[in-house]
Amino acid sequence: MIELKNLSCSYENRTVLQNISLQIPEHISILGPNGSGKSTLAKAICQLIEYQGTIELDAKNIATYNAKQRAKKIAYIPTKLEFYDEFLSLEEFVLLGRFPHKQSFIDYDESDRNIAKCHIDMFSLSKLATHPLRSLSSGEMALGLIAQALTQESSIIIFDEPTANLDPKNAQIIAHHIKQLKQTHQTILITHDLHLAHFIDNPVLFLKEKQAHYFEKNFFNDATLSSLYDVSIQSLAVQYA
Repeated sequence: MIELKNLSCSYENRTVLQNISLQIPEHISILGPNGSGKSTLAKAICQLIEYQGTIELDAKNIATYNAKQRAKKIAYIPTKLEFYDEFLSLEEFVLLGRFPHKQSFIDYDESDRNIAKCHIDMFSLSKLATHPLRSLSSGEMALGLIAQALTQESSIIIFDEPTANLDPKNAQIIAHHIKQLKQTHQTILITHDLHLAHFIDNPVLFLKEKQAHYFEKNFFNDATLSSLYDVSIQSLAVQYA
């Protein structure tokens, strides 16, 4: 379980989140307007940015975990992958998910390679395994990111705008994979896509004006959505079924 205690986050003297305290016991979707702090919250949980307050993971201050310990608990999937080796292949990238379990980058064994291959095959990417990352489409890279997160064998997976910049077909594929992963992992979904959040069907944490509002249910109705987003919203059409 993740617990936030008086969490505040700021950028260049602008407070984004202020004194937020809540528990995240299982699946949750984080929604809110642009700039409300959705990705900021995820990055704070992953210790990628500085913050004030305390974040606990399994009743232990997450700041006391070292990087490998934390990676065994949480996998963060960014909106877009930024890589610095243009020759890195998909299979090499997915294999890097095993690093939290190893002593060095040259310590991978046959077991690690089999785990990586299993997840590459799971997403029907085997024909692309030796291809460089730079040659993959956005949809293929999105699947590769999930394959690496599963290879990491973390119990919690954070998806940060997983369907951004994807065409409808690939967005639907990703949506179904996320929903299926709820059976085996705790999922934290950050998205602007109301159709995706509705399909995944997690409790909702809505961020707005530095504060967090938790909805166990009854979030996806016209009145609530229109009030929170300050715009008229009519019933959501089924998009990912």
